[in-house]
Amino acid sequence: MSTTVEHAGAHGYRWWISDAWEMALRNLKHIQRTPDLLMYALIQPVMFIVLFRYVLGGAIDVPGGDYSQFLLPGIFVQMVLFGSVAGTAVGVADDMGRGIMDRFRSMPVSRSAVLVGRTLSEIARNLVAVVVMIAAGLLVGFRFDGDPLPMTAAFALLLAFGYAFSWLAALIGMAVSGAEAAQAGGTVWLFPFTFISSTFVPVSSMPGWLQAYAEHSPVTVLVDTLRAWFGGHDAGSSAWQSLAWTVGVLAVCAPAAVARYRGKSA
Repeated sequence: MSTTVEHAGAHGYRWWISDAWEMALRNLKHIQRTPDLLMYALIQPVMFIVLFRYVLGGAIDVPGGDYSQFLLPGIFVQMVLFGSVAGTAVGVADDMGRGIMDRFRSMPVSRSAVLVGRTLSEIARNLVAVVVMIAAGLLVGFRFDGDPLPMTAAFALLLAFGYAFSWLAALIGMAVSGAEAAQAGGTVWLFPFTFISSTFVPVSSMPGWLQAYAEHSPVTVLVDTLRAWFGGHDAGSSAWQSLAWTVGVLAVCAPAAVARYRGKSA
């Protein structure tokens, strides 16, 4: 493999980190130049919080009786997933379609760092979205009753979960024909993926044939973990299952995405 591509040698890791950082900054600058897209991405979770809290919340029975406490952790997970997957898939597909990836291949830039930078930039965008959702949640009556350490771990796990799925989105972005297809292909599966879970309603309220899947959905175990830690309770096995899903998706999708990008670069 060419040293100009992967910076092999004693300074390899230093160059790789520098490349990934530069790619992340490049993507963040693109977000800064299109603030309207970021604004729409931030408005969506607020709309979900308001609609489910005040329009549908009164008709949904949840453990503890307070739908605000039940709702917000689910909104956190859903919006981080949508932000990570849609942003990465569309961004990668757009770069492929406009020939940006071809330009990177002609430069002494690590090919894996190109995708690492893309996915890392989504963490920053998700962090902004989480702050907005916290503010909106507090306004509708959500309370953070947990200790600082478990709640910090909850947010870290949430962002890591979104980061892992952004690598799946990178695969989608390289597989489709363009940004429009990435927008559809990157999000259409997220609706059943997030709704068939404990995001908005208790799993026990679903038909029996759905409960078997919903109880073990990666979305459900993460939402249940966040609810427990935000409420000051023990998350039990849900926390370990959430971590296992995060590591598993990352371990499978990240190498696959890098391999596909290198294959397209060959």
